[in-house]
Order: sequence, then C-alpha cells, then structure tokens
Amino acid sequence: MNSALIALAILAFLLIVLEDVIHLNKAKTTLFLGTLAWLMIFLFPEANQTQQMLQGELNENLLEIASLWLFLLAAMTFVAFLNHKGLIKAIIYRILPSQIGEKQMLFLVAIFAFVFSSLSDNITATLISIALVLSLKLPAAKTLKFAVIVVFAVNSGGVSLITGDVTTLMIFLDGKVNIQNLLWLIIPSFVSVMLLAVLLSIGLRGKIAIADAESSYDRVGIVVSVIFLCTILATIAFNVIAGVPPVLTFLFGLSVMFLIGRFCYRDDKRESLLDYIRVIEFDTLLFFLGILLLMGMLKEIGALDSLTDIYQTMHPLEANYVMGLLSSLVDNVPLTAALLKADLEITSANWLSLTYGVGVGGSLLVIGSAAGIVAMSKVKEITFVSYMKYSLFLLLAYTVGYAGSYGVGLVLFR
Repeated sequence: MNSALIALAILAFLLIVLEDVIHLNKAKTTLFLGTLAWLMIFLFPEANQTQQMLQGELNENLLEIASLWLFLLAAMTFVAFLNHKGLIKAIIYRILPSQIGEKQMLFLVAIFAFVFSSLSDNITATLISIALVLSLKLPAAKTLKFAVIVVFAVNSGGVSLITGDVTTLMIFLDGKVNIQNLLWLIIPSFVSVMLLAVLLSIGLRGKIAIADAESSYDRVGIVVSVIFLCTILATIAFNVIAGVPPVLTFLFGLSVMFLIGRFCYRDDKRESLLDYIRVIEFDTLLFFLGILLLMGMLKEIGALDSLTDIYQTMHPLEANYVMGLLSSLVDNVPLTAALLKADLEITSANWLSLTYGVGVGGSLLVIGSAAGIVAMSKVKEITFVSYMKYSLFLLLAYTVGYAGSYGVGLVLFR
C-alpha cells in the first residue's frame, strides 16, 4: 500500500511539471490525487492503525492547511479589489517621471517588483510589473532584461514577509522562523536584486518616454488600501507583541474592508465587496490543498525520512543551497512542504537560509517559479533558452543573497 501511495505522489509531481504539455490544470490533478491518497489510507489501513488514529492525523493536516488557506484568501481578496479599481497602476504612473533613462527605469522596476511582491502574492506582483514593462514598448532584447529582473525581484521580495511568499508563510506557520527575524532577510534579498540590476543594466543607454495609463479610483478605494497596509503592519506587530496568529489579524482586516464597502461604497458595479472573493485565484488555493494533503500522507507513511539524508551527508549550509537550486526544477511549494514534514533538525540560522533558498532559487530557471511562468506567458521574448542567457547573472545574485541570508542568521542567533 505504501508503494502505491508513493506512486500517487510521484504521479502528481510529474503532472505538475507537464502541466503546459498536457494542458491539465495542476490544481485538478493534485486535489484528485491528494484526496485519493487519504481515501486509500482510510479504506486500507495498516494493521496497527485505528480509525481514531487516522482521523487525528487527518485533522492535524487539515488544521495546517486551513490556516494557510484562510490567510491567502484574505490577502488575495484585498489585492483583487485594489487591482480591479486601478489603484496600483495609478500609484505607479503618478510616481514615474515623464522621461527616464533605461538604466534608471530598470532599477525602479526592480524596486517596485521587490516591494510590491512583499505586500501581495507573487502572481499579482508579476502581472502588474510585467504590464508596466510591456507598456514601455522596448526592443525585444531589453524587454527580456526587464522581465528577468521582474521574476528575480518578485521572488526575492516575498521571502522576508509572510504576506509575500507562500513558502515563507509555510515555514513561519510551522514555527521554524518568526516575523522579526524574517524581516532581516530584506537586507540580503534587496542587495542581491540590486546586484542583478547592475549586471543587467550593462548596455542600457537609451531614454524612455512614460505615457500615463488610464486609471480611476475614489476615496473609499484609498481607504481600503490604507486598511490593507494597516492590516499588514498590525499582523507583524500583534504577532511579535502577543503572538497573535497572522490569519486572525488578516481576517479581521478583511472584515473591516467588507464593512467599509457596505456603508460607504456605492459606485462599484459589484453589489458587495464580498464579491471580490469570487475573483481570486481559487485554482492556486486548490493546488496548495492537494499538495499539502499529499505531503501529509507521505509524512504519515514515513516516506519523507529519506529527504533528511542529504542533511546527514552535507552541511546544512550546503544542503539548503542545493535545495534552493532544486526548487528551480521542482515546484517550491511541495518541496517546502516535504522538508517541513521531514522534521529537519537544523538551527534557526539555517532555517532562515532555507527560507531564502526555496523562495528565490526558483528564479534560476523560468519554469522554476510562478513568477517565471506568468512572465513567460505574457512576454513573447521569454523562452526557456532566452532566459538561460542570464543564468550566470542569476546564479551569482542568488549565491550572494543566500550567503547574506546565512550571515544574517549567524548574527541574529550567535
């Protein structure tokens, strides 16, 4: 039975990798195989397992999944509203000058993608950043450079805040890192993004004329954006001061947003701000559900024990670096879930470097992260091979950022 369950997990990973080839959404396949695996565990239990034991194991997994799901649902609903009202685009074009040099623009795009990905999910941050890049109407080679910095900056910006990257949130919810220590990852992450921007800016000498984009927003929309920012700050502060779970603070902030919409909002075509829940990426949430069910199953049957072998043959510093490289080939969500379920015995400093590795390592290949896949779908100049032209630059930036993340950990936990 254990062999059959492991085969289901392997099949799920293969279907994830081949999603663009077979045109079958990974949310559908992982949810199907994840629930099927647990059905098999209940229908064909091992001799020493009772129904009560199995129910307890499933409940433990579902509690972890529910915390992640509800947090993401709240954050994605906020972003869906802000994106729909054009607030994000309006802010971008209000800040930009009417004319700017290509080098300066590359750095501004990198900084914007880095900051915005800390506040929203990677997919939304990539879509908006890429839309900005395409509006510049640059030659193909330069558009490719801008797209590469967007992918790396989006992945780098998310690792230091639980609102920005799912793998960071997963590691935090598992109690391996805390918010105040995660915030220090901003330093090495930002340095690595700026290093890549310097490397990519070589050869950029032209000027860019910025055309203002059409956008409209009202005072209530601005109030909601302030509520969103306050919710993020309150999430960090409450967790540090009183240990309040982030999901609780974010759901409270979401409820405030709904009340504002009920009493103040009249111009939007939607009947209620509750309707924005319907436009978030539920396929992403279902994918996480399926993957985490599979990882929970693998943990219960002891199949993840072999993952710790690499940490027995290599120093955790080296092993975490390799895991970051591996995340460019394997989806970082199941990889992170597998590492967490394997109960690694590593130091807090090493958990920080692992957080950086699995969060940013996927940038090394265009297929290695959601940001890369989104960018490839929107920018015709990006192919697997064209993105690889900058693999050396990306590897150098990742290595510098990883070394910095480990250094930060050593300083914090000396």
